[in-house]
Amino acid sequence: MGEARRRAKEGLFSKTPKKKKNMSKNESPRIVDWLPITQKQRDTFIDFSIKGGWIGIGVLVFIWLIVRIIGPAAGWWVPADLH
Repeated sequence: MGEARRRAKEGLFSKTPKKKKNMSKNESPRIVDWLPITQKQRDTFIDFSIKGGWIGIGVLVFIWLIVRIIGPAAGWWVPADLH
């Protein structure tokens, strides 16, 4: 106990680090008190949906290029409006 008192008196850190509280819990405030969704979860969902939307647009453009340009150029099919 003498060493611990001396270190505390001199303002030094203890030899063994203290265990911190579990910080994995989401500290973000809720959007509405009765709804268990936090503002951080809301922001994460918005970011996820924006990225998903851009991926969907990219896939749509890719499929359109295949159907409209690559397929007819390769002779796989002829578009109906060119008959």
